[in-house]
Formats: sequence, C-alpha cells, structure tokens
Amino acid sequence: MTDTAIRVADFATVTTPIGPFTTMVDADGAVIASGWTGDPTTLTGLIHATLRPTELQHRDSLGAVTKAVVDYHEGDLTAIDAIPVRQQSGEFLVHAWEVLRKVPAGEPITYTEFAGLSGRPAATRAAAMACARNSAALFVPCHRVLRIGGALGGFRWGLEAKTWLLAHEK
Repeated sequence: MTDTAIRVADFATVTTPIGPFTTMVDADGAVIASGWTGDPTTLTGLIHATLRPTELQHRDSLGAVTKAVVDYHEGDLTAIDAIPVRQQSGEFLVHAWEVLRKVPAGEPITYTEFAGLSGRPAATRAAAMACARNSAALFVPCHRVLRIGGALGGFRWGLEAKTWLLAHEK
C-alpha cells in the first residue's frame, strides 16, 4: 500500500549576504530542507521520499527557524544549533548528519576526519556522500567539511557561498 497522505510543509525565504535562503519545515516545525535559493521546489527533490511534502505553503516567517537564519548571517554563529532537523536515509547517513551538527563554527574538518568522527574512518567517500545528500544546508553544516590540504571540495550551493560561510565563521 502506498502512502497517499497529503504532507504539507511550510516555507519562508529571507535575504542573506549570499542570496535568498529558503527553509522548509514539516508539521512539527523541524527543518526538512534548506538552502540558498528563492525557489522552494528546488528543495523538495532533496527531501527523502518518506518526508517529502505534497503541498507547500508560503509563510512570511517560520518563527524561531527564520530568526535563526537571520541571526546566523548577522554573526550569531550558534543561532542554528538548537533548531530541530529531520532527515531520513540509511543508518550511516543519519548518524553522519548528527555528527556534522556538532562540528563547531570556525573549526572546519576534512572529509577523512569527518569519516572518523562518524565511526567509519575508512569511509571517506561515504562521508562525502553524507555532505552531498544533506537536504538541510546551514542547519547541518556540510560547508564545514574540506578536502585534505584545505581545498574546498564541492558544495551544492556554490563554492562562492561555501567560501563566504567559512570566512564568516572565522
């Protein structure tokens, strides 16, 4: 039997120094997707099928979630830490996303270090996949993971955004 229930997600977009930032939350107020885009439909495809909304509702603000986005971009680097996030995938990816939330601002790590912190030191590619599959950018700060030697690596929202975020967090 397929799930045909309507799942509604609220979204809001704010202006940031690196462009529009849209956050999408589920009925419980947990972030299910976010990123530097003004188009919420860009985000829906990033969400695991079991959490993906079938209907989107625009809001001017998502309360504490929107405030955290604004405060972070204005310099309160810990504003995003207490915001609940809900992502779904396999056991390793879910765990890796939880680990990423504990990487402090201003203290980037390498993909190899991230793999080790995630409990699979030989799984550097799996750690990189966790960053690539992260639907809750900023709240799950995959921008804090770099290649060995300090090269930026990839970032769904562009290397200019990643560079700005890392400089902002120094």
